[in-house]
Amino acid sequence: MTRPLLGVSCCLRSGGPEPVHGVIDRYLRAPAAHADCDVVLVPALPGLTDWAALAGRLDGLLLTGSPSNMEPWRYGASTGDGPFDPARDTTTLALGDAMLRAGKPVFGICRGFQELNVAFGGTLQTLPSDGPVRHHAPDGASLEEMFAQTHPVSLTPGGILATALGDAITVNSVHYQAVATLGQGLTVEAVAPDGLVEAFSAQVGTAQVLAVQWHPEWDADRNPASAWFFARLGQVLRGG
Repeated sequence: MTRPLLGVSCCLRSGGPEPVHGVIDRYLRAPAAHADCDVVLVPALPGLTDWAALAGRLDGLLLTGSPSNMEPWRYGASTGDGPFDPARDTTTLALGDAMLRAGKPVFGICRGFQELNVAFGGTLQTLPSDGPVRHHAPDGASLEEMFAQTHPVSLTPGGILATALGDAITVNSVHYQAVATLGQGLTVEAVAPDGLVEAFSAQVGTAQVLAVQWHPEWDADRNPASAWFFARLGQVLRGG
C-alpha cells in the first residue's frame, strides 16, 4: 500500500534578501515518523495555486505553528498583534476548505488550531501576560525554556482525546493568542484550567478535523500523548 501523502503548511518568511517559504523541521519529522506518511511542503502561493487540484493530490493537511498571527480582519477584529503572514492566511483557509470539500482530514497545531477556529467562523483573542494560567514563558526564555512551560488540560469525557488518553494530560504552552469564540460545528476536546479551549474536533462528511493549541511535534519521540496525535493522523489518513 502506498504511504499517504501529507501536505504541511509553510510560512512566507522575510528578513533576508528574498522571501522564503519554510517550516520548522520538527513539523515534518513528527508526522513522517509517527503517522507513517510521506510529507510535502505546501508553499503560501495564493493566486498561483489551484486549491481543488492540490487537495485532490493530498491525502491530508497539517497546519503548523508559527511565530506569526492571523490578520485580525479575518475574524472580525479591528486590531491585533503581529507579525502577520497574509499569504499563509489565504493559503491555509483556502486549501483547508478545499480539503474538507474533498472529504480529507485537516489537523492543526497552535497557529493551525487558531486558523481552523477562524475557518469555522470563530474568533481569537490576545492573552494578557498576567492571566491565571501562564500560557507562554517570559520574554527572553531559551527554546528549551519556552517548551518547558506547561499546564494541565482536562479532556472532554467521551471525546476523541479522552477516549485515547484519559481524563487529563499535561501539555506545553507556547502561545500568545487563543480562541475567543469557538467556531460553529467544532466540539471541545480539551480545556485549560482558566477555561481556554485547548483542543477541538469536527467531522465534516468523511473528513476529520482535529486541532490542539499545544505542540505535540516538540516531544513526539518521548511523550506518548504527543505521539498519539500523529498516530491518530496516520490512522485517518488511511481512512480509519
